[in-house]
Amino acid sequence: MDTPFSTQIRVASHEQHTEAETSTFMSDLLGGKLGVDAYTRYTEQLWFVYKALEDAAASLADDPVAGPFIQPELMRVAELERDLAHLRGADWREVLVALPATAAYAARVTECAATWPGGYVAHHYTRYLGDLSGGQIIRDKAEKTWGFARKGDGVRFYVFEGVANPAAFKRNYRELLDAVPADELEKKRIIEECKRAFDYNGAVFRELGGEFPLSA
Repeated sequence: MDTPFSTQIRVASHEQHTEAETSTFMSDLLGGKLGVDAYTRYTEQLWFVYKALEDAAASLADDPVAGPFIQPELMRVAELERDLAHLRGADWREVLVALPATAAYAARVTECAATWPGGYVAHHYTRYLGDLSGGQIIRDKAEKTWGFARKGDGVRFYVFEGVANPAAFKRNYRELLDAVPADELEKKRIIEECKRAFDYNGAVFRELGGEFPLSA
């Protein structure tokens, strides 16, 4: 096909992407209607997903499909852990609880990492490229709403210190997608998994919304 694979993925998953990022929970969070406890709970859920992504990274580093996407400057777990220590205190691990939707999401990432590198790439793309883009809006809102230091503790997850030029990095990432060694059938499977990843995100947002409903 003449259409670049990166474009195919973006276009095919647009509906799911929009649905996830315009969820009630995220709208309320970004609208300043929820407290820092909701932001903290969301950050906790991210930890489970990124732990699944990054625990598998070393074993996939030499894989012809997933390997090119394993880039140290993207890794987020260490930053998430600094944020959680700031938000929850030194014993944050003891109070960490995954929502059912988060547990299912992380389990799917782990399953793909173990059995299907193309599926892992789908999850890698939806998370990391999203963090480099829309994630910066969340960081800005969090700093203004809850008074975190600019790019400091509490929002370090959104700060990619190793990515000097995000626009160029995203362009290079899309070139990697375009070069994925996969036939058309496999590319369609990867696109479907990408849609599924956004659906997992949406499910997490729905459960967070249930935990943090706006009072009437």
